[in-house]
Amino acid sequence: MSVVFVAASKLPTPFATFTMHGFLDEASGKEHVALTLGDFSDGLPVLGRLHSECLTGDALFSQRCDCGAQLEAALRAIAEEGRGVLLYLRQEGRGIGLLNKIRAYELQDAGADTVEANERLGFAADQRDYSICQPMLDHLGISAIKLMTNNPRKVKALEGFGVRVAERHPLEIRLNVHNRKYLTTKAGKLGHMLGLQHQEEAE
Repeated sequence: MSVVFVAASKLPTPFATFTMHGFLDEASGKEHVALTLGDFSDGLPVLGRLHSECLTGDALFSQRCDCGAQLEAALRAIAEEGRGVLLYLRQEGRGIGLLNKIRAYELQDAGADTVEANERLGFAADQRDYSICQPMLDHLGISAIKLMTNNPRKVKALEGFGVRVAERHPLEIRLNVHNRKYLTTKAGKLGHMLGLQHQEEAE
């Protein structure tokens, strides 16, 4: 895996002024970002999140998913902690890309769930590659993380690449009329560890 650090700068946000670190995955040409806050030199576990790019949710305020709300909640939590990291990974649509994501949405509009839509397009339910995280965290001096996620695959992936997950912190977003099927599918088919309401609906 050839992930190289490119540059770092300050990034003022409504939550805190983060340091933004830019990385290039030379194999894919994709550009990824880490936002950090505080000092990691003590070696203690760092509050963090792996957040996959979601243009529709993160930038266009889509209510079909929980991505934008999770991004905001994670940055707010890091700001409140005064120390943390968010890896923003350019893996739109669980790795299928923006245009294929729109195609998947079209299938969902016709009744498919998020997993069925990806599979009908010839993709796996989740094609994200978390191997890019380990060199980014290594560069930042982070070897242990308190991971904000509902996705057990992220925990397993990080541990598989030698990053210790000291704790898992849930990051649950309220159901609405637009994201209800999406969230219950994540709980029922993708094994996401969501709240009781989500699990009951999935069953």
